Amino acid sequence: MQPDVELAPLRPPRPGLADLRARAPWAFRWETGLALIVLIIGAAGVLASPNFLTSTNLFNLSLSNGEIAIMALPMTLIIISGEIDLSVSSTLGMSSCLLGFLWSRHWPMIAIFVVIAIVGLAAGAFNGLLVTRVGLPSLAVTIGTLTLYAGIAEILLGPNTVSNFPTAYTNLGVNAVPFTGNAMTYSTAIFIVLAVIFGVILHATPVGRSIFAMGASPEAALFAGIRVKRIKTLLFMVSGLVCSLAGVLYTFRLSTAVQNNGVGLELDVVAIVLVGGISIFGGEGSIPGVVLGVLAFVGIQNVLLLTNFNQEASGVVAGGLLLLSVFGRNAASYSSRLRQWRPGRGRRPTERPGQAAAGSQP
Repeated sequence: MQPDVELAPLRPPRPGLADLRARAPWAFRWETGLALIVLIIGAAGVLASPNFLTSTNLFNLSLSNGEIAIMALPMTLIIISGEIDLSVSSTLGMSSCLLGFLWSRHWPMIAIFVVIAIVGLAAGAFNGLLVTRVGLPSLAVTIGTLTLYAGIAEILLGPNTVSNFPTAYTNLGVNAVPFTGNAMTYSTAIFIVLAVIFGVILHATPVGRSIFAMGASPEAALFAGIRVKRIKTLLFMVSGLVCSLAGVLYTFRLSTAVQNNGVGLELDVVAIVLVGGISIFGGEGSIPGVVLGVLAFVGIQNVLLLTNFNQEASGVVAGGLLLLSVFGRNAASYSSRLRQWRPGRGRRPTERPGQAAAGSQP
């Protein structure tokens, strides 16, 4: 007869990462971590300088970065769709030079705005058609048009500078929106409106779902009946239009049209989008994340400025954030690959140990 054995009570299993993710999915979202980083940056700014949270500093901060934030919105949709547009800064510069060129020839300002919008749409359509109809990679196309549009800007103005714009327009670039208590610039107001529009399109319409599907798998999207070529072309056209608008704001803020306006801003735009959690491979991301990415990027730059950081080395910030965002966004896949790798995994599945050596014998 077997002696009675007392069994220890079973302990409930400890909640794993999957359980925690199921119970509180918001805690594992990129936007949640980014919001925490924004708060940390704000605390660091307050410790670095008592001027960080002053209305004057915040106003100047939004004033000097409004155009970059605006250009980040169409870039978000393009990258989610699986493409990229590096010609955003040269489109801005081209529209700035076109504004100065036409104004110096006494065109009415309203007509100039219409021409700039048409040129922006045409520039975006040129990018889109080369990518979707000719089949060229968007990275190569937009690097080429970055140089092309910058060359057109140089042809329009050359070494000349136009700075005699009407005060009524240049005030739009430096003054606050009425009834906001000197707290909101026109570029910030435009960014907020566009962020709401782009957010609704991306997250609450069939077009937005199509954009995500194209980024996740272009072939599957095509077989699902999504008009991939048409939508991507329209995205590039929207990017051209928005960047041309940013060029007008940029010109009025500086009260100057010159051929090198906006040079190098494309790196900042891409950095903001990737910091906002948009996957460089497409198919993932959100507009709220990009808004937080704008706050994080601008906040870091301002903290460094208040601590007398060498501004000539500010490119280190954009480049470092680019690398960190790409690595952080794909850290989970990297760790899973490392866990799956073991010595000897390089053998073919049908090959047993010693089989290759035995098979090589005559």
